[in-house]
Amino acid sequence: MNVPLLDLKAQYRSIRNEIDAAVAEVFESQHFILGPKVKACEDAIAQYSQCPHAIGVSSGTDALLLALMAANIGPGDEVITSPYTFFATAGSVSRMGARPVFVDIEPATFNIDVSRIESAITPRTRAIMPVHLYGQMADMDPVMAIAKRHKLVVIEDACQSIGAEYKGKRAGSIGDYGCFSFFPSKNLGGAGDGGAITTQDKELAARLSILRVHGMEPKYFHEWIGGNFRLDALQAAVVAVKIRHLDAWTRQRQCNAARYDRLFTAAGLESAGIRRPPVVMSRHVFNQYIIRTPRRDELRAFLQKREIGAEVYYPLPLHMQKCFADLGYRKGDFPESELAAQETLALPIYPELTDAQAEWVVESIRAFFMN
Repeated sequence: MNVPLLDLKAQYRSIRNEIDAAVAEVFESQHFILGPKVKACEDAIAQYSQCPHAIGVSSGTDALLLALMAANIGPGDEVITSPYTFFATAGSVSRMGARPVFVDIEPATFNIDVSRIESAITPRTRAIMPVHLYGQMADMDPVMAIAKRHKLVVIEDACQSIGAEYKGKRAGSIGDYGCFSFFPSKNLGGAGDGGAITTQDKELAARLSILRVHGMEPKYFHEWIGGNFRLDALQAAVVAVKIRHLDAWTRQRQCNAARYDRLFTAAGLESAGIRRPPVVMSRHVFNQYIIRTPRRDELRAFLQKREIGAEVYYPLPLHMQKCFADLGYRKGDFPESELAAQETLALPIYPELTDAQAEWVVESIRAFFMN
C-alpha cells in the first residue's frame, strides 16, 4: 500500500470547485497585487489568529525578515532562538546582519527550553524568536516575562503552527509579531509561496504594511527602506478558501494522531523504544507527527521500501551548519537538539489519511522492530 508523506491532491479534490472559482475571480478582475482578495485573506487570518491585524507577505521566510526589519534589528544585535528548526529562523536574523544566539530545546516538545533563555541574554540582545515547532506552541508565559524584564522584542515563528494554542491563546497572538507560512505543505497552504504577520499593535501593523512595499507611503515617497514582500492575490484567494476548512482539517489531524497513539500502544511498540509526541500545550495542530528512535535511519529506509513516506526534520542542527561556522558553536553545545536531529522521524498525518493507511504504517514499524 502506498502511503505518501502528504497528499495535496486529495485535499484539492475535496475543495476543487471553491478553489477554481476563487482563482477565476482573480483572473477576471486582473487585480493580482494586493487589493480586495489580499485584504479579505488578511481579515480571515487576523480573526482566526485572535489578532486585530494581519499583513499578508510573500513567504514565511519574508514574514520573519520583515518582522526583524520592523523591529529595527540589524548589525551588532543578537536574537535568541532555537538551533533545531528550519533554516529560515536563524537565516533571517543573519540576513539582517544580526547574530543568532542559540538555546537548546526541550526533548519532549522540541521547542526552546525557556529555562535557558535568560542566561543567553547579553547587552546586545534585542529579541527572542521562539519557534512553535511541528504544530505545538512554545512555553510563552516565561518567554514574555523574560522579554518584559529585559525590554526585548518577541517574534513568534509560528510558520508550522497556525491555530495552535497556549492556555487558550492562538499562535501569533502573544508576542509583538507572529510569523506564518503558507507553503503548500503547511496545515494552511497556498498554491505556492506566501505568508503573513500578525500583531496586536496598530502602529506596528501600519509599519509592516509600508515596509512590505519598499517602505513607500505615499506612492513613490520612501521614509524607510523596505522590500518587495507582497502577498499576491492568487495566493490570497487560495488561502482564504482553505482557512474556512482549517478547523475541520485540524480535527482530523488530531484524530489521526490519536489513532496512531492507539495503534502504537496496541502493537507494543513502546517496548521497542519508540517515543511518540506528547501533547503538552492546550491545542496541538500536528503539522507533523514525530516519533523518536535511535534506529531512525534504518527505519526510514525500511518504510521507504514499503512505499511509506517518512521524512527527517531536521538532520543537522543550525549551530552545526557550515554557513554558521563563524558563530563559534561546536558539536556538543546543544545536546538535545543534536539528539533530536539523529532520532526524529515524521510520519504521514495529513487529514485525508485513511484507517487502512495508518494501520499499514504502524504494522510496518512493528514489522521492523519485532521481526
